[in-house]
Amino acid sequence: MTTSTQLSPALEAAAHKAGLNLMPAGSGTDFTGAPTTRSILTLAGGAASRSGPAAEKLLELSQGFDAADPKVAALLAVYLSEVAQRLRNPRPDVHLTLHGLPLSFSHFGWPFHSSTSGADTFIVHGSVRLEDGRDSKLHAEVSASMTQTFASVLVALEQPFAEGVIYNAVRKTMDQGQLELVQSGNRQPVPVTTRYYSMKQQIFIFNDTTERQRSDYLAAKVFWLSHVLGGGQAVWIADPRDAQYLDSSVADLKRTAQALTADGLIAMDGSGEWATASDKLRGQEDGYRAQVSEALAFIKPSFNEAMRHGHTNM
Repeated sequence: MTTSTQLSPALEAAAHKAGLNLMPAGSGTDFTGAPTTRSILTLAGGAASRSGPAAEKLLELSQGFDAADPKVAALLAVYLSEVAQRLRNPRPDVHLTLHGLPLSFSHFGWPFHSSTSGADTFIVHGSVRLEDGRDSKLHAEVSASMTQTFASVLVALEQPFAEGVIYNAVRKTMDQGQLELVQSGNRQPVPVTTRYYSMKQQIFIFNDTTERQRSDYLAAKVFWLSHVLGGGQAVWIADPRDAQYLDSSVADLKRTAQALTADGLIAMDGSGEWATASDKLRGQEDGYRAQVSEALAFIKPSFNEAMRHGHTNM
């Protein structure tokens, strides 16, 4: 088993190669009390001067995690490269749902721990919050539970290899109306099972989307993350995490963004990966806020509301 002192050089080298600085953030403990190593990732060089105040990422790993292990090194490099891109977003912590809810993800207690209830699952806790630009108090405390079978398809039960899958599972559960955003409440379950993984194709699958859905998604993403939350700064529309969530590809997302540009809704940079909202898109705020209200109504458990008022046939 490697120690935290052995881990740091390999992790620092991988971060540096991805264009990131790695700063120690002290030791921590996971849910079971086992020691973890915590680091802060920030953009290096000139990219740092163009980033916003939210441009940092907490990375928490088991103390015995070995970043130099060939089994994990390649995927770790991919993760860090994507982090470097997301940190250029004005709000790198925010992801959109298919129903148009902009959600921030925070306080996830990596790595996974075994269930304390006796179930044959691995658990990670975290929090999502509605980010509508109006200081909303609506949030959900979540408990994502991963089956043993699903865990076997991950290279490791550590943040770099599970974060994207868990975030997409949270979004998918929200899409299905099985998570409620509340002002206070208990943890809500997010089951992560093999229904999100194709053994035949060996890929993760969350949503079967149409071109129209992907177009609406990207337009809404640019509206919320660039216009409302980002002060007009460009947002990354070619995020592989979104491509996985939408059962699409980065190339497909870029083609969709080109069509939105042709329609005058967004403006792209020279790379074709970063976009800002046009006047035409910014003018659709009433529609996007109505979409949020509809989504919040959809995820509100009407059956439970009826029971609260004594209307039940049970």
